[in-house]
Amino acid sequence: MIRRTKILATLGPSTDEPDTLKGILDAGVNVVRINFSHNNEKEHLARIAQIRQYEEENDVFIGLMMDLQGPKIRIASFKSEKIELKKGDQFTLDAGLAEDAGDQKSVGLAYKQLPNDLSMGNTLLLDDGKIILQVEQISGKKIKTRVIQGGLLSNNKGINLRGGGLSASALTAKDKKDIITAAKADADYVAISFPVNADDVRETKRLLAEAGSNASVIAKIERAESLEDDVITDIIQESAGIMVARGDLGVEIGDPQLPAQQKRLILLARANDRFVITATQMLESMIVNPIPTRAEVFDVANAVLDGTDAVMLSAETAVGAYPVKAVKTMSDVCLEAEKSPKAKVSHHRLHEDFEGIDETIAMSSMYAANHLGAKVVATLTQTGKTALWMSRISSNISIFAMSDNYKTLKKVTIYRGVYPCYIEKNSADDWNDVNSKVIENLLSKSVVVDKDIVIVTKGMHKDKSGGTNLMKILRVGDGNY
Repeated sequence: MIRRTKILATLGPSTDEPDTLKGILDAGVNVVRINFSHNNEKEHLARIAQIRQYEEENDVFIGLMMDLQGPKIRIASFKSEKIELKKGDQFTLDAGLAEDAGDQKSVGLAYKQLPNDLSMGNTLLLDDGKIILQVEQISGKKIKTRVIQGGLLSNNKGINLRGGGLSASALTAKDKKDIITAAKADADYVAISFPVNADDVRETKRLLAEAGSNASVIAKIERAESLEDDVITDIIQESAGIMVARGDLGVEIGDPQLPAQQKRLILLARANDRFVITATQMLESMIVNPIPTRAEVFDVANAVLDGTDAVMLSAETAVGAYPVKAVKTMSDVCLEAEKSPKAKVSHHRLHEDFEGIDETIAMSSMYAANHLGAKVVATLTQTGKTALWMSRISSNISIFAMSDNYKTLKKVTIYRGVYPCYIEKNSADDWNDVNSKVIENLLSKSVVVDKDIVIVTKGMHKDKSGGTNLMKILRVGDGNY
């Protein structure tokens, strides 16, 4: 059985050893994540060069996602590096205080606009919600608060406003420079942090185009205000896919609301023919432990059963002690969850009209494959769109996206149940006779055997985007292709 749910792994110091990098890729990583919050351009490009070398040596496709840092809504630093706040203490956030002048009574702000965004009675959450402050007074650049939940507070910790509403732009000056780096690296996907609405996605797409990149944009859903019905639908439709970024989102809306929102976002993305990544603390304990908790196993499995396209490892692979084991564990959990009947049942588009001939062929081929017991659906594609449509239907049928377009083959690495497969370019004259090459390709990968049924979709005219209009049912070994 081939694993259908895709795995993203974040690169970092733990993966810089060649053997470790090879280990996580051999263990089943489909897409690597480069986090612009850490390291510099030279280090990013060096890691990407290693990925490209692995692809060439192993004849595989690895997707590349580069993740923009977004606005730094953080406190500044303390003279003593950290303090301890107790419930009931008064504590001031001061946008006018020097960067490293924080003490037991106050600390500066990296985000100088914060006093203008707040009102008396607001609740602020620091360090992923570990510290909770209630705003009692705003005086010029000073935000005077009362500690509701105390604890240790150290330098540069993040600030969230319960319920959302901070005005910080999703794209910073640093992000705009990093977009140029992403273009230089030929990234397949660029993830935008903290988008407020679809305009942030559109701006990112514009900047990528100006930089000469054809990377697709992933919207990380992290702000409470982005969850409003019209807003989230607009964001999803403007993006190639979304990430359920559960860290900051959970802090803003409250962890008890997070599971229902995760399920909602997965459903919305699939209903709008977009892919979805579930991320943050999926195997968090494996940063320091060789095995996960059972709660983490359940978390990964539930995301798979809900229909996520991909699950993501962050610190587990970037700085963790067991990066290869973390990937293997993630892969094993996904495989077992996919055996559940629930993971193979779909009602996608059952009671809706199709928008065009190509979508009709995509949906019809999956229906036929399910009812005929086909082993594989092979779609000859230039853009990957047909494969994406097919992957919205939950099934245990492998979808092979076949193309001579390397960029397309790298982008489909993130679609659930879709596997990239290079097929040699054919002349227009023999395009209709490409079926034998499809079968040869599948046989060479040992994914079909004699008598297996394969469904092939293609267009009458090669290289024409959106031109899929043919479906053919083949039986391996018949020779009548």
